[in-house]
Amino acid sequence: MPAAPLLAESEITRLLASLPDWTRDGGTLRRTAETSGFPAAIRVVDAVAEQAEAMDHHPDIDIRWRTLHFALSTHSAGGLTALDFALAARIDQALAVHG
Repeated sequence: MPAAPLLAESEITRLLASLPDWTRDGGTLRRTAETSGFPAAIRVVDAVAEQAEAMDHHPDIDIRWRTLHFALSTHSAGGLTALDFALAARIDQALAVHG
């Protein structure tokens, strides 16, 4: 499958405005979220795993008790693509439901 195209700076700025809990770190989107406890954190990760697998786009996830750190980047494209923003929105949904 060919790599998703990199987004223009203007598009990244526009899309990032719709994801207020996310920050940009160069070619990576990042979010840290605190859940109600370790079991909730694992439920969020499980929900994100299902979404990521369905999209064939997998985030970096660091679990620290009830705190989750997410990092999204399309490595095959060398930066941010629409896939990263779509998965960020799905992570936000998983946190709202399971966190």
